[in-house]
Amino acid sequence: MGRISISCLFPASWHFSISPVGCPRMLNTTLRQIIVISLLTAAFFLLYYSVVLIRNKYGYRDRKLHRYLARVTDTEATDTNNPNLNYGIMVDCGSSGSRIFVYCWPRHNGNPHDLLDIKQMRDKNRKPVVMKIKPGISEFATSPEKVSDYIFPLLSFAAEHVPRAKHKETPLYILCTAGMRILPESQQKAILEDLLTDIPVHFDFLFSDSHAEVISGKQEGVYAWIGINFVLGRFEHTDDEDDAVVEVHIPGSENKEAIVRKRTEEVAKNLLAEFNLGCDAHQTEHVYRVYVATFLGFGGNAARQRYTDSVFASTIFRNRLLGKQAAMTPDTPYLDPCLPLDVEDEIQQNGQTMHLRGMGDFNLCREVIQALMNKTNETQTSLNGVYQPPVHFENSEFYGFSEFYYCTEDVLRMGGEYNAAKFLKAAKDYCATKWSVLRERFDRHLYASHADLHRLKYQCFKSAWMYEVFHNGFSFPINYGNLKTALQVYDKEVQWTLGAILYRTRFLPLRDIQQENFRSSHSHWRSFSFVYNHYLFFACFFVVLLAILLYLLRLRRIHRRMLHGGQSPSLWIEEGLPPQKIPGAL
Repeated sequence: MGRISISCLFPASWHFSISPVGCPRMLNTTLRQIIVISLLTAAFFLLYYSVVLIRNKYGYRDRKLHRYLARVTDTEATDTNNPNLNYGIMVDCGSSGSRIFVYCWPRHNGNPHDLLDIKQMRDKNRKPVVMKIKPGISEFATSPEKVSDYIFPLLSFAAEHVPRAKHKETPLYILCTAGMRILPESQQKAILEDLLTDIPVHFDFLFSDSHAEVISGKQEGVYAWIGINFVLGRFEHTDDEDDAVVEVHIPGSENKEAIVRKRTEEVAKNLLAEFNLGCDAHQTEHVYRVYVATFLGFGGNAARQRYTDSVFASTIFRNRLLGKQAAMTPDTPYLDPCLPLDVEDEIQQNGQTMHLRGMGDFNLCREVIQALMNKTNETQTSLNGVYQPPVHFENSEFYGFSEFYYCTEDVLRMGGEYNAAKFLKAAKDYCATKWSVLRERFDRHLYASHADLHRLKYQCFKSAWMYEVFHNGFSFPINYGNLKTALQVYDKEVQWTLGAILYRTRFLPLRDIQQENFRSSHSHWRSFSFVYNHYLFFACFFVVLLAILLYLLRLRRIHRRMLHGGQSPSLWIEEGLPPQKIPGAL
């Protein structure tokens, strides 16, 4: 007699067998067991799939958070042998110098809600690929033919790091800021023309006419906003952008629930910058409206220049009025409260030299620079009478970059969490310290590595200026504790250049999709397959379950026909086996 035995690691009572003779006795029990097993399996898969759906729907924010927190340790050297890695170059031509940044990113992940995963390229020593040169590009206003020679060292530096095979597809952007904005349009155009003419002759980077320009202060502000929010993982795009919110964590409230508010607010229509961070390849739109105000001439260096111009003009006027030569010789210097104690400085204008000596009086310095802020008596205005929307200080979060960071960190070594009382004391002490002592500390390398004598000399003025701008210009409370001055966030130097390349490369996923048509079409089908469509999944599951039940019923009908026919070999004959080949009993 033949017998087919089936056994598995289920409970012992679930062992079953089918045999020609044993079938009448065992079939009913076996059928019940199979049905029980099938139902339990179905329940298991339904439970598992429900968990997956819930996790996908509600765990998205956690995954995004972990994704960006993982970048804290993302400091490995860039794998230049990876053919799927793309590169981009951004040159920041500022007022005091130009810096080049090299960025890299993998292929776009295909999610229309995600930006490219851009990060700074790192060399073999894991250092960011960044280089700076001086002076600023605006110094070549009268000799624009020398601009290309000036910028070539930066481009050669980038060319050495970007793989040669990638040069032709690597976009190069040269964006000029404050120093160039103050030049006449004719001089700006001459400088840009020299770059656009000479660079393509010597370098193979992707460099078109639109890749070299003087950007507005508004653009620079938007790019800075994009850069910091990208690094902080705040671009969690949704299908319904009206419901987009952001969590704000207030220092000292770690045990409390985070404050949730809208990402953008409708304020000051004429000062709103509206831009789309949607991926052009997917025709998606993620529109942001950001309040942006710029204050040309209100940066630390420009403010110092306006201050010295005012001091020089008022001194010359007073000398003419009184018939004196005060401050025009080293023996009778102008006592400047905004310079460290006993430091000597000069102002040269129109062939004349004015001599200064530092008083180191921080409080008096704050008083004399008040007029430079051009504040008005109107409500809801900041520096220079510019409208400023109300700030909800209780649920706000601010980051200070550039001069805000250098002013707190380079000399005072207080970068990070800003505390007004501590900053005020440190600034007063610094101003009141004799210049000879400050120089001795500088020579002993007690300040930041990139601090120079220029920073040392004008730190007193810049400390007073930053304090006044923040608390009186922008009206932040003295006890405001949610400002962080930073150069790096998550081990990344956050500059407006990061936001600029993010915004300008949002069309690049289209290139990847065009290069991999099959892959993209396959991905498109997969997005509609049963893995993502739970209704289709359930339908397929129940079709399979129904097929199993129908097969078992068919076996049962065959068994009944065997009983009525009285011939035991009929089952095997019907299944296609001749009687003479029936195996013997085991």
